[in-house]
Amino acid sequence: MHDADRKSGQFAIYPSLKGRGVLITGGAAGIGASLVTNFTRQGSRVAFFDVQEEAGERLSSALADEGLPAPMYVHCDLTDVAALRSAVEHAIDLLGTVDVLVNNAGNDQRVSVEDVTPEFWDRSMAINLRPQFFMAQAALPAMRAAGRGSIINMSSISWMIPSTGVPVYVAAKAAVVGLTRTLAHEFGPHNIRVNAVLPGAVATERQKQLWYTPEYVAEIQRNQALKRQIEPDEVARLVLFLAADDSTAITNQSYVIDAGWVC
Repeated sequence: MHDADRKSGQFAIYPSLKGRGVLITGGAAGIGASLVTNFTRQGSRVAFFDVQEEAGERLSSALADEGLPAPMYVHCDLTDVAALRSAVEHAIDLLGTVDVLVNNAGNDQRVSVEDVTPEFWDRSMAINLRPQFFMAQAALPAMRAAGRGSIINMSSISWMIPSTGVPVYVAAKAAVVGLTRTLAHEFGPHNIRVNAVLPGAVATERQKQLWYTPEYVAEIQRNQALKRQIEPDEVARLVLFLAADDSTAITNQSYVIDAGWVC
C-alpha cells in the first residue's frame, strides 16, 4: 500500500468498541494522541492521562469539534503512584467502568552507559515500567467486576535489535514484555486479556524533532523490509484490534509492528 493509499484507505470499524470505557496513558501527543483519536472515532468513551496540559486540552477540543464525544483529558504525573491511583478512580467514576487500558506513556531519553546515574535509572523506570503495573492494578477491580477487559502494554523493538544509547529504556521495555506475560496469567481467570505491542521507528513529531536526521532515517530504512516510515495511526490500528472483541482469544502475546526490522 502506497503512502496515499494508507492516508485515504478505509479501515476497520469495531462495533464492540462503541461505548466501551478506555483509559490511555501518555495520550496528549505522538502515538498516544493517535490512540485517543482512533478510539474516540470508534465511539469509545476515552479518558487519557498526560502531564502535557495544553496539548491534552487541545486534542480533546479538536475531537469535540469533529462532533464526537470529547475524550476526557486528565492531568496526571504517572511517576506519582498515589496521583495515578486517584486519577484512575476519578476516570472510572466518570466513565462508569473501564473495558480497555492502553499503557502507552514512555520516554526514550538518550543517555550513554557512562552517564547513567542511580537517579536517572529510577526516574526512567518510574516513567517506562512502573506505571504499566500500577495502572493495571488500579484498573483490575473494575474489569474484574465487569467480567472482561483488555490491557495493551506498549513495549518496543529496542530491546530486540538491540538499540544502543538508551540502556535504561531498553531494560524497561524488555521488562514490559515479561510483565505482560505474568499479568496475562494473573488476570486471565477474570476474562481479562493482556498483550504487548512492540513498535519500531515510528515517525512521531517528537522523533522527527529530536532524532530523525537524514542519516538516521537512512539507517532505519536500510534495516526495514518496507522502505517507508511507520505512522502513529498504523500502531493505533493494531491496538484497536487487540482491544476489540475480534481478538477475544488472544492474550499473553507480543506483537511487533516495525516494517520488517526485527528478523
